[in-house]
Amino acid sequence: MQSYARRAALRAPAFTRSLATATEKPVLMKEFKIYRWNPDTPEEKPTLQSYKIDLNQTGPMILDALIKIKNEIDPTLTFRRSCREGICGSCAMNIDGQNTLACLCRIDRAPQKDSKIYPLPHMYIVKDLVPDLTQFYKQYKSIQPWLQNDNPPPTGEHLQSPEDRKKLDGLYECILCACCSTSCPSYWWNQDEYLGPAALMQAYRWIADSRDTHGQERKEKMQNDMSMYRCHTIFNCSRTCPKGLNPAAAIANIKLELAANA
Repeated sequence: MQSYARRAALRAPAFTRSLATATEKPVLMKEFKIYRWNPDTPEEKPTLQSYKIDLNQTGPMILDALIKIKNEIDPTLTFRRSCREGICGSCAMNIDGQNTLACLCRIDRAPQKDSKIYPLPHMYIVKDLVPDLTQFYKQYKSIQPWLQNDNPPPTGEHLQSPEDRKKLDGLYECILCACCSTSCPSYWWNQDEYLGPAALMQAYRWIADSRDTHGQERKEKMQNDMSMYRCHTIFNCSRTCPKGLNPAAAIANIKLELAANA
């Protein structure tokens, strides 16, 4: 019995090696061209830097490739990421010409086709793939994105019917990734005054909320030439939203309500 166990133990490593060889995948190299810019050397122009990785040694998403490049090839590569589940909005960037989330964007496994990765367009850059979102968040703050009600309930919380609650579907799910706003030509040209699709959709989210009593004041703040009417219904915002939301429809609803109040 001991002799059999000893022979089995001696054969085990060879069996393990043969099994590993049988399950190994062939090398599938793909090139990623990534925007690089370092604020510590402002005299140097931005460049596209190439990296090649084996797709069979990384996960299926663009974010997996970026993490592999940073961990194993170039630790200076800079980008934002957090949840890896399409919830936080941190990893928004322009991938092969489309604003999207790196954690939700699958790698094109065609090895002959390189992937180009840029930061969100028409934004100041902090470093590499990290845009400066200061103005974006300032605009979001300006629409006062919280419930305002001058008549608090005596006990408990503000109640809402299922029908009124359903009106908020497609609005509250926005994760403020800025993909929509940075795909909008009007926002590119007027982002100092035009609120942009993301902020406007959130503004409508509170206008449409039956529990909020400041809807009229919210609409009056947008009754000017720039805050909202720079939207020309190009629909880039709705096409690019990685959550499948429709900011253009929300903006159209605000316009209808302003027209009704005129």
